[in-house]
Amino acid sequence: MNKAITDGVLFMPPAFEDGLDVWSSGDGTPGSDTYNGAGNAAYVPADQDFGGCLELLKSNSTQKLRYMGQTPIYPGCYLQIRARVKAISGNLPDVRIAGWAGGAGGAHVTGVTEYASSTTITEYGTVFEVSAIVGVGQRGGVDLPWGLAAQYGHFGIDLTGPTGGIVRVDDIEIEDVTAFFLRDMINAVDVRDYGAVGNGSTNDAPAFVAADAAAAGRRILVPEGTYRLTTSVTLNNPVAFEGTVSMDTDKMLLLTKSFDLPTYIDAFGNEELAFKKAFQALLNNADHESLDLGGRKISITGPIDMQAIVPNKDSYATRRVIRNGQFVAEASAAWDDDVVTSSATYSTSNAKVLTNVVNVANIAVGSVITGTGVGREVYVTSKNVSAQEIELSAPLYDAAGTQNFTFTRFKYMLDFSGFSKLSRMTLSEIELQCQGRCSGVLLAPKGLIFAIRDSFISAPKNRGVTSHGTGCQGMLIDRCQFLTNEDSVDVPNRISIAINTNGNDVKLRDNRATKFRHFALLGGANSVVLGNHFFQGDSIAGGVRTAGLVLFQPHVSSVVSGNYIDNCFIEWANEHDASPAFTSGYSFSALSITENVFLTGDVAPWFSYIVIKPYGANHFVTGLNVTGNKFRSLEDNIDRVERVDTSFADLNYDRFKDIMFEGNSFNAINYQVSNPLRVTFTQGTAAKTWTVPTDALLPFQAWARGVNSVTAVGQIDNASGQTIYTMPFVKAKIGTNKDHVQLVWSENVLGTVDVTIRVDD
Repeated sequence: MNKAITDGVLFMPPAFEDGLDVWSSGDGTPGSDTYNGAGNAAYVPADQDFGGCLELLKSNSTQKLRYMGQTPIYPGCYLQIRARVKAISGNLPDVRIAGWAGGAGGAHVTGVTEYASSTTITEYGTVFEVSAIVGVGQRGGVDLPWGLAAQYGHFGIDLTGPTGGIVRVDDIEIEDVTAFFLRDMINAVDVRDYGAVGNGSTNDAPAFVAADAAAAGRRILVPEGTYRLTTSVTLNNPVAFEGTVSMDTDKMLLLTKSFDLPTYIDAFGNEELAFKKAFQALLNNADHESLDLGGRKISITGPIDMQAIVPNKDSYATRRVIRNGQFVAEASAAWDDDVVTSSATYSTSNAKVLTNVVNVANIAVGSVITGTGVGREVYVTSKNVSAQEIELSAPLYDAAGTQNFTFTRFKYMLDFSGFSKLSRMTLSEIELQCQGRCSGVLLAPKGLIFAIRDSFISAPKNRGVTSHGTGCQGMLIDRCQFLTNEDSVDVPNRISIAINTNGNDVKLRDNRATKFRHFALLGGANSVVLGNHFFQGDSIAGGVRTAGLVLFQPHVSSVVSGNYIDNCFIEWANEHDASPAFTSGYSFSALSITENVFLTGDVAPWFSYIVIKPYGANHFVTGLNVTGNKFRSLEDNIDRVERVDTSFADLNYDRFKDIMFEGNSFNAINYQVSNPLRVTFTQGTAAKTWTVPTDALLPFQAWARGVNSVTAVGQIDNASGQTIYTMPFVKAKIGTNKDHVQLVWSENVLGTVDVTIRVDD
């Protein structure tokens, strides 16, 4: 800024040779005395130091010299007044720059400093220069800060000290020196001023560090160019990038006051690289708990190995959040699955290990395993190449011996599997647009409380969120949308799964998932599945449906409540048991299924909403609570809401305990089951033994193992028509299917009773 140049403002007063009638001996205001014709002033045309100058006899204690023209004062503009003076004879005075502050209407602005510090003239013939800066603002180096009330000034000098001396004064100069203050006014520090070159090869890291040290709260400016940083750099002041930086993977750029993805995109010029460097900084910068993606869309061309971009961190356990942005998978061969088929040996004595694994080096950690006797969602957690061993995420239910296994490594947008342990990581308000090319998120093999909230995982090819170990322990997935890539694929042909877990204490709350093969497969216990809507139908008439929710732990100790379970079912299995037959423990136990909405349309009549599938003999059910649910089938009736899948084994119905299956509503369900089951039975002919059927209305078509009560409805009469008052005793588990009870009376009787029958004890 320079008003003289940009606006044509004239600040410089006229030279003395142009006449002394504009130079006042007072304040310079209109009507004040001038030096024109004064006896103590004269123009000297040819001084050896000054050329033309004013010779002045000091006759007053403060001898004033003021330009009577109004020198304008503008906000943001700073003026420097300079004068050169030398003593000729007589007493040696002091000299200083001075002025008179004028405001609106010519009023004098009071309360401001109107003169600068004095300089003492110590000898004759020597030129002494005095100067001062005037302006509105109170900045360092401003001698006369006059504030916004001052609109102009009358400037010059004061001679103070003893009178009687003669001095000569060179022409007074007034200049716009606003440029002196641009460094403060623009509030920016240019890295080039501290040695940065920006040619892409010279190490500019020292210049960045020096600029940061000098900034002191001001913004650092990185102009156009490519700035090579060969060491990690921390900038503790705000920064703006017009140019870009380049640095090696293991070197970090920590922007403590400009920590967001848009700034990193400006810094690195590439969205994908910028995210990597920003995440690297997130795990190395205690000043920020979250990385704001700034609502930006990040196009990525291959899986992001989240640990590889932070090579100095093998594990991490401090809360960190990635939020507010979108990742989009672009077409690339890097998304292709890696598939390896290899021979290996399995033993139930070492239930989570494969040994003698051929070609183990080529099998990727995080691969899902398929083969004879292998349950769903079993993954490679780790491997030991020298020992030819692979650690599994879960046991295999029937794979003892040596066989060929297939190992398929899906590719994930955000792959955290390189961390040995990762805890308290959160993804918030992001969208993973997999576009059918890749999967979403792969967790670390170990860790606590990975959280995903208010996010979208759209069109994953294989998996939405995968745990190949126990990195899902305590995982929280809240208010997320899982949108299928298989909307037009019929149910039996779908392959994608929204979520799988192996650890305990998982919370799935208020999520929505559409048309996956499965919504969630939970391998741990103590889970809460609350308020979700998962839909898995298709348009096939009488079509099959897959499980929406699969529970792999027999003793699951979990709650499934308030969900909308739409055209799918809950499957409770134990296929992750190396020895699936029951020998000890709690068997299928501790599950609450409450207050859910179950709905199907146009399904096969054998479809059921709750399916228990034992993979070995002698299992039973204990501590099952199915209450307050709404079961409804559209188009056609289904037979039952619950059943046992006996593909591998049936249950031991003689050990059922603490089963509560009541308070549910049934629409278009043929067998509306309950436990306890109230049966109203009428014996029309007198008999001593009444056989009371349950008509397949006990849950899971289990055995009638006990009777809570027998209540007569009206009179119980003997064959002679006399009313009797004795009660019968009960026999349970009657009939081929053991689903009847008998009431044995003291004599032949007839009548009606209400019988409350139970499958449990």
